[in-house]
Amino acid sequence: MNTVLLDKDKHDRNRFNCGIDALNNYFKVMASQQAKKDNTRTFVLEDDTDNSAVIGFYTLTMTPIDLNTLPSKLQKKHQSSMSGGLIARLAVDNRYQGRGFGEWLLIDALRKLLAASDTVAFPIVIVDAKDGAAHFYEKYGFTAFQDTENKLFITIANIRASLS
Repeated sequence: MNTVLLDKDKHDRNRFNCGIDALNNYFKVMASQQAKKDNTRTFVLEDDTDNSAVIGFYTLTMTPIDLNTLPSKLQKKHQSSMSGGLIARLAVDNRYQGRGFGEWLLIDALRKLLAASDTVAFPIVIVDAKDGAAHFYEKYGFTAFQDTENKLFITIANIRASLS
């Protein structure tokens, strides 16, 4: 399995349905536009039997860090840091849910962000979890920000340790 960049001419976005309107709409309408503007990159996992079918996707970008929302130990350690990696969206089509593809996509996204941090340093990865999804990310070491339960983070150091 391998992720590739979303190709609006190849991938059938209209067939994708993860059950969450906001994610479906972003994928169908905004993902290609945002990539064209260099605002985000959306990676898709293709079905091996039909490369136009999308099993799932995630979107990566950078985001400002509000140091005041991090635990005090991390505030001190990263006081000069201004941005982090962001997993802006992650979704699996309903037809493929329950088969571990969400975990696979998350780990793939973390690997890409870890590689990016080796080139352009940033200390944390942030995720904006949709309602009810925070527990999914917590299983992989993400911690909720002090001011909001659906916004979580993990340090690059923790990613490096867990993926090595």
